[in-house]
Amino acid sequence: MSILSFLKRYITKPRTVGAVAPSSRYLARKMMHSIDFATASVIAEFGAGTGVFTEEIIKKRAQGTLMLVFETDEQFFDILVKKYSNQPDCHIINDSAAQVGKYLEMHGHTHADYIVSGLPFASLPPQVSRSILSGAREHLAAGGRFITFQYTLLKKDFIGEYFSDITITREVRNIPPAYVLSCTNGPR
Repeated sequence: MSILSFLKRYITKPRTVGAVAPSSRYLARKMMHSIDFATASVIAEFGAGTGVFTEEIIKKRAQGTLMLVFETDEQFFDILVKKYSNQPDCHIINDSAAQVGKYLEMHGHTHADYIVSGLPFASLPPQVSRSILSGAREHLAAGGRFITFQYTLLKKDFIGEYFSDITITREVRNIPPAYVLSCTNGPR
């Protein structure tokens, strides 16, 4: 998808697309820093968009690692299916990330080791964000990580309602520059 096409998606669906351009490869690499790919058995991705983070996860994951990739936008979903449906143990799901528990169960798991999120919490309706973050916390393994990025830190405290241990880094080589929030799930 071209940057112009992506921009058009943003203009027509700003609450759910949330960005004027796809994430940069620099941001994708920074999002992967807290993932131990050698030990991860399940990685979920919320709001995969055009697959910038998906691509990095596929490159780095160990053989047999289950990937659940969520995308509600039909056009982005179709792109993801074309790009990744042939990848083993990678399931592209056209449903809300709030349904992560249902899909984990379908694949014989109760928790993900890591959840990587490209969702725009600053523009999603609060009740949608709460449902997704609640599901993420519930279905993330103890000691697992929820990794997201935001363009501002306005939603840091909101995310902190679900994850108290948050490490923040910044990636300026992205349009616009972004903050990466790596959140550890506490013991149950």
